[in-house]
Amino acid sequence: MRRQRWYTPYLLVLPGVIWVLVFALWPFLNTVFLAFTDARPLRPVQFVGLENFAKIGTDERFGYALTTSLVYVVVCVPLLTFIPLLLALLVHRKIPAIGFFRTTFYFPVIASAVVVAIVWQFLFDSTGTINSALKFFGLADRPIEFLSDRWLLIFCAIGLTVWKGLGYYMVVYLAALGNVGRELHEAAAMDGAGAWRRFWSVTGPGVRGPMMLVSVLICVAAVRVFTELYVLSHGSGGPGGQSMSMVMLIQSMGKGLNGQIGYASAISIVLFLLTLVPLLVVGIANNGDVLKEMAVNRRIRRAARAAKRAEEVSA
Repeated sequence: MRRQRWYTPYLLVLPGVIWVLVFALWPFLNTVFLAFTDARPLRPVQFVGLENFAKIGTDERFGYALTTSLVYVVVCVPLLTFIPLLLALLVHRKIPAIGFFRTTFYFPVIASAVVVAIVWQFLFDSTGTINSALKFFGLADRPIEFLSDRWLLIFCAIGLTVWKGLGYYMVVYLAALGNVGRELHEAAAMDGAGAWRRFWSVTGPGVRGPMMLVSVLICVAAVRVFTELYVLSHGSGGPGGQSMSMVMLIQSMGKGLNGQIGYASAISIVLFLLTLVPLLVVGIANNGDVLKEMAVNRRIRRAARAAKRAEEVSA
């Protein structure tokens, strides 16, 4: 067998490294640089320091976008964390035709987000299916402006996000439930534990790690939501742009020949920092024991140094 050259592993990883450098690291560093400039298309770049970040604090549109993203996180995280778990518990059982139901629940995941949003638009339009049904049954005298009101538009988009994401996170929970031993449930049942007690004491601890992962994925995706709000609002971001998300605001500020690329880059940096928060929370939670041990060791070293200094002073 021919011996491999010393540089063979490096050649194998070189395409991936180049890809990361060109399409990930370089755009990120360039965005950080542009955030401190007044960059615009076809104009020379000038350094403006923290002016763009100061502008963010007084920009009303940024306040609207941040509010939309936070509402999205607060509503989507609990819904997409617990409802998929309930669905996974339902379809985890071996009953006839269960494969059909699993496929049905997962079908929205494989559908295009744009196509699904257009269908949702037809449903909630002033002349759409929902308003027509309400009028037919006499539940509304006039059409409800689901897509023209700030909060109704946001909650319609949230409903779309939740409906489309149920199947994906259900599969994550199904994989986690497969690792929860059946013998644990049988032992708990023999000890007299009911269904709720078995869920709380056996199933819950078994899916705690995946549940935290799902929560973080949902949080990051909710902060970066774009397609749902963009399509449902026809790209306008709702009345007065009040339903814009952070990504929509970045796209709106940076597009066109008069786009404020520097300001959009500054908003991108803020968005990046916001997405780091849930990741840091998970990192701290997963390494809590290690951090506690480090803190205890630090206190022990401090106490040892204090005792040593006391001995030196007394001597």
